[in-house]
Amino acid sequence: MKKSKLTTKQIVLTGMMTAVLAVLSIVTIPLPTGVPVTLQTFAMAFCGYVLGWKLGGASSALYLILGAIGVPVYAGMSGGFGALLGPAGGFIFGFIPMAMLCGAGLKRLPGQPFVLGIAGLAVCHAAGVVQFSIVTGNTIPASFLAVSVPYIVKDVISVVVAEILGAAVRKALSAAHVMNYGTAA
Repeated sequence: MKKSKLTTKQIVLTGMMTAVLAVLSIVTIPLPTGVPVTLQTFAMAFCGYVLGWKLGGASSALYLILGAIGVPVYAGMSGGFGALLGPAGGFIFGFIPMAMLCGAGLKRLPGQPFVLGIAGLAVCHAAGVVQFSIVTGNTIPASFLAVSVPYIVKDVISVVVAEILGAAVRKALSAAHVMNYGTAA
């Protein structure tokens, strides 16, 4: 089995995408549930579609770690371990598998990136609903209605737009010889 080393370009691009995740988390529209409307879902999908499943997962994990240690990268420039334990924390944990699933479909069958992106979105929402239910004491169905249903249309659109923009960025990065998507995805 051939081991591949990370290149400097891959490390820098992963760090840059982590910064993009943080920047797109700044703008929030607060809602009474404590789970704001943000661009995080778009950012995570975009990260996976640009970097592929391994580096997309790494970038999302780095984002989670930075926020957990107190760097204000979460929604509305918040951070700290407490944010992971709050009503929106499940969504933050769900971002990692979401980015990985978005990136897993690259260079596969037509339509597969979208299907895997929607699967990643479902995993993210499931994690968010379960944690919201635990933190608030609401039932799973009530939590689903409160923190998943209002976001579904926006989040599906986010995944579609992220896939389209991610394809354009991958093409540009490949043409500039920054990333080799034959093996990076």
